[in-house]
Amino acid sequence: MAFSNANITATSVEATEFMDLSRRYRVTGVPKTIVNETIEILGALPEEQFVDAALPTVDNPSPS
Repeated sequence: MAFSNANITATSVEATEFMDLSRRYRVTGVPKTIVNETIEILGALPEEQFVDAALPTVDNPSPS
């Protein structure tokens, strides 16, 4: 998605090389995606499911 929209940025980190980040974000498996520090998506999902999981952050920055 980051390639399709200039407003989306993405960073990839090797969990075993950056243990401080792995602990901070409680990485227990990969891939793990963190969206705006609020939504955590663990595992590989089909694109449609990934978008559905990530969209609440866009629509509502404070999900309940």
